[in-house]
Amino acid sequence: MTNYYDELETRDQAARERAQIQAVAEQVAYARSKAPYYEKLLADVDPGSLTSRDTIARLPLTRKSEMIELQQHALPFGGLATVQVPELTHLFASPGPIYEPGTRRRDFWRMARAMFASGFRPGDVVQNCFSYHFVPAGIMLESGAHALGCGVIPAGTGQTELQVQTIADLKPNGYVGTPSFLKIILEKADAMGADVSSLKKALVSGEALPPPLREGFSKRGIQVLQCYATADLGVIAYETEAMEGLVIDEGVYVEIVRPGTGDLVADGEVGEVVVTSLNPDYPLIRFATGDLSAIMAGESPCGRTNRRIKGWMGRADQTAKVRGMFIHPEQVDKVIKRHPEIRKARLVVNWVNESDQLTLQYECDKQSPELDSAIAQSIREICKVRGETRPMTADSLPNDGKVIDDIRKYD
Repeated sequence: MTNYYDELETRDQAARERAQIQAVAEQVAYARSKAPYYEKLLADVDPGSLTSRDTIARLPLTRKSEMIELQQHALPFGGLATVQVPELTHLFASPGPIYEPGTRRRDFWRMARAMFASGFRPGDVVQNCFSYHFVPAGIMLESGAHALGCGVIPAGTGQTELQVQTIADLKPNGYVGTPSFLKIILEKADAMGADVSSLKKALVSGEALPPPLREGFSKRGIQVLQCYATADLGVIAYETEAMEGLVIDEGVYVEIVRPGTGDLVADGEVGEVVVTSLNPDYPLIRFATGDLSAIMAGESPCGRTNRRIKGWMGRADQTAKVRGMFIHPEQVDKVIKRHPEIRKARLVVNWVNESDQLTLQYECDKQSPELDSAIAQSIREICKVRGETRPMTADSLPNDGKVIDDIRKYD
């Protein structure tokens, strides 16, 4: 029995990168011809010029935060889908609302690979406790389980006693859902005196999996791994038995960029997760998720050769309102780029003497009063508010992806 879902997971890294760059170029060409939004957005892009990570990084971003407005101008999917409504199997409504499509494409959200890495195999029976109500979560996992050859109990959320009774009667050996709901089910089973020991494996998502919670599951004989997925993109990355970061899925092209920009950051630096989906039905190109993460060094000990991310590390949406003016990460980036001496910077917002105080903390090779004065002038011109500057020693600013750090406390 193989330890890998397919041969893509163990291919040479250079071969994968070449194949993915080519796939992104083909996706851009296809999206331009089939999706009205991309026909306009990428009108001036020559797909043949996309030959490296750097050339792909010059493509414009589409932010998840823009989806509601895009869709309201062009229902249901903002012109980003290449399939028409009669070709769909599902039209989902996530909070916002943001509408997402489902099509007849096998394993549309690519969940089977993540489930396989979590130990699921053909013939397993899965208690699916993700929601089936409006949002795609339940169907996402169900489609992956079916692609893998597993049977599914469509349990959804809630009705804890019925969840326990179903597990005791039907004896599924796997669970998919949030980790907190699995804990609730197990505690309810204890209270009812029910036997749910058939559960041996779980793939969880949607919230944090703290080590003590994972350890508690392990003591009950349940191996719990996690994946990072969204309703728009499907699986982005997934955990393996090595439990060292999350391996990036083979069906997406992932970049980490400086928040508020489309600029790539160095491996290891925290930034915003930007994903290009290689699904031709819903070809999201350079889709900025608003989530923070970082690329990890090296390969996973599990033998999969794709790059890894550290998992979800917070949100990249860092807009702050200061003295009645909104300040966005894009403005801070403009300040930084105006002064090439700056190697790294963040704008700290504090509440001092009953007033907002702005301070641009920055690292540079050579500090000077003239540079301080020039940076302060740039803050006034670009952010429309006055701010101070504070030179910092090299490598003293945290690697946490923050461009705007709002530390105001009013008590």
